[in-house]
Amino acid sequence: MIVRFGFVAMSMQLTNASPSKTMTFKSFSGLADREAGLRRLERIAGENLHNTLRLLRHCAAHGIGVYRFSSKLIPLLTHEELRDWSPWPALSEPFADIGAFVKEKGMRVSFHPDHFCVFSTPRPEVLVSSKRDMEYHVRMLEAMGLDERAKCNIHIGGAYGDKAAAGERFVRQLGGLPDQFRSRITLENDDKTFTARETLEAAEAAQTPMVLDIHHHAVNGGGETEASLLGDLWPRIVRTWEREAELRRIRPQAGQETGAGTANKVSVGQDARPAAVMAALADAAEDSAAGQAPLPPKLHASSPKSAGDPRGHADYVETGPLVRFLRETAGSVPALDCMLEAKLKDEALFKLMDDMRALEAAGEGIRVVDGGTIEVR
Repeated sequence: MIVRFGFVAMSMQLTNASPSKTMTFKSFSGLADREAGLRRLERIAGENLHNTLRLLRHCAAHGIGVYRFSSKLIPLLTHEELRDWSPWPALSEPFADIGAFVKEKGMRVSFHPDHFCVFSTPRPEVLVSSKRDMEYHVRMLEAMGLDERAKCNIHIGGAYGDKAAAGERFVRQLGGLPDQFRSRITLENDDKTFTARETLEAAEAAQTPMVLDIHHHAVNGGGETEASLLGDLWPRIVRTWEREAELRRIRPQAGQETGAGTANKVSVGQDARPAAVMAALADAAEDSAAGQAPLPPKLHASSPKSAGDPRGHADYVETGPLVRFLRETAGSVPALDCMLEAKLKDEALFKLMDDMRALEAAGEGIRVVDGGTIEVR
């Protein structure tokens, strides 16, 4: 089984390379010239996109094929007071450059919208806000010209006093989204509320691929045994990714929308998607149709910060538990992608690869393929 590792957003090695530079709304609203303020926001977004491309080049130079974008690439875009602002034309070139590089290098990229994106909510206004946040993330992927293989990973959300009802509401409200959104979503088990089994049941009902977080499962396992995780849940998780490829083959081409919720679309930015974006999406759809193999299942891995804070993320990833899981699943799929959610980002990935080289040298059934990839034998 081939395993590619990736990291989240920031690099501990590159200097002045933040993809998340921002401006507070208080600072923006204090500016005398609103139009000048909007141009300043676009310049900040341009810097974030420039740094994102630097980070992707950094990944490629080290053989890292999996990367998660920062959700803060365009500051303040989803703010209520900036509904009339459309930065997309000004940022079309740097977005396109990022997408072209991702496709050239065959990288797997994603977003992870934060806790404001909650589709289990019982509150209509929160649902509207969640749709707006999802559209923001999807539009960025579209601006990059990336097809549905580039995903937005989310959690189910809160239980609101009735977990079963919240799970059912999540499936129903997710199902009410346009295909443009639903086709981009993956679902991950969380560390407090919805267990891996409960998340998988929702993913199956929503026909959405599931990302297994093994750290979250360790602290919110719901009494699941290792045997049931590996023998029952994992094969079903793999099947959600196989089903994703099947659905991708039969969906309409880029730019078309079907399904419930299309009439209730919430727009982020004033203009419709630019013609250049639509052309890039059409090209991406052709690329996707040419190779419809399932995406490798995706795993999230991190280690507890401490015994007193088991849910917190440590600086590095403990090799033992991760390798043990990879060995147990090695015969189930030919390939797997693993996002490391360690505090020290790429430095943690490099440390993990050093550990893998040590295992390879010791004859422990690990072969290091490149700077971010191993084969588990």
